[in-house]
Amino acid sequence: METPPAPAPAPMPPPEYFQDWCSSGSAQQPPALQPAPRRPAAGPRPHTLSMEEAAAPLPAPEAAQAPKRKRGRPPGQQKKKAEGAGAKRGKTDGKSGGKQEKITNAFKTVKRKIDRFNGTSEAELMTKTLPDILTYGLDIVIIGINPGLMAAYKGHHYPGPGNHFWKCLFLSGLIDKPLNHVDDTTLPEKYGIGFTNMVERTTPGSKDLKSKEIREGGLILLQKLQKFKPRIAVFNGKCIYEIFSKEVFGVKVKKLEFGQQPHRIPEGETVVYVMPSSSARCAQFPRAQDKVHYYIKLKELRNHLKGTTGAGEITEVEYSFDLQKAQAEAKKMAVKEEKYDPGYEAAYGGTYIEKSAESNGQCNFATTEPAATSNSEFNADSTFCQVPDGQWMTQSFADQIPSINNYCTQPQEGNST
Repeated sequence: METPPAPAPAPMPPPEYFQDWCSSGSAQQPPALQPAPRRPAAGPRPHTLSMEEAAAPLPAPEAAQAPKRKRGRPPGQQKKKAEGAGAKRGKTDGKSGGKQEKITNAFKTVKRKIDRFNGTSEAELMTKTLPDILTYGLDIVIIGINPGLMAAYKGHHYPGPGNHFWKCLFLSGLIDKPLNHVDDTTLPEKYGIGFTNMVERTTPGSKDLKSKEIREGGLILLQKLQKFKPRIAVFNGKCIYEIFSKEVFGVKVKKLEFGQQPHRIPEGETVVYVMPSSSARCAQFPRAQDKVHYYIKLKELRNHLKGTTGAGEITEVEYSFDLQKAQAEAKKMAVKEEKYDPGYEAAYGGTYIEKSAESNGQCNFATTEPAATSNSEFNADSTFCQVPDGQWMTQSFADQIPSINNYCTQPQEGNST
């Protein structure tokens, strides 16, 4: 890079100017050459600026500088947002004035209702009733507490998908094939089973019934049983039997046990039987397999009263577990497994075979057929394949190998000249 040329020196005044200035003694000095007046000594000495400082631009005043921005929404927008939210809340209730309102029913979300009955309202279903399926000469009459909404809608007994009645009926052998609620009208003729309820009125649940209704229903049920005279009256649930026993027999049941009850229906020979509720809401027996036992006992009671015994009678097996016996068997099995060592096979090239009728108390090691045919004498005389049962060989494997000289001294057939 080329250096810029040096600035030209300032022009000097002519010498005549200095002579005239010196000769005039009374002449005053020009203002530019007169010395500046002295300042008082008090106070700090003023700071003289250099050429670089003088050329630098002056800093902006502090008031003009922009403030540092904080994180988050600016204050103005936060205020506008709060005012907007208050206006929205104010639409629901004009008295709120933008303040937080109390939680009322207006804030609760409405649950979506499932149309279980194809547009039929519950109020309409509660006006319907479920007809009884009763006739003379029945073996069993199933007694429920009252029809539910689904039963009233379907027009059949026990139609709920979670109800265990039809499943337990088949598993116990009371019916010979799986059926459902649609087949309830065929049961009296085929299997001698009928249906009725203690209260006729339809409700969403049994808790909606009044105690007066249940007591009156018990007396009506008694008249039905005295009229049709079935062999067994089966109460599907213990709660309805407790009320029935108090109203009919005058006995308050304190500790009820499922199964056959000591009392019979007056003016008849109908036996009373109580089993757990077939509903899936039964907390004591939540599964169908927990209730099948009482259906099996019901079948046995029916056969006993009829004087018949089924060909394929179902028997229950009681399983017991002896911990000490199980531990002894496990110990024997562990000892038996220890006798077989896979490493022994790999080391000696044989396969450990357990004791059998052909081995005559000796364990045999499998060998290939060519070796067995060519070395029959070796297999007969050697003790390698004759190991006492349950014992290991006392000699090493090298000691069991016969000497090769024994085979070299034997005459070979077919090689004579």
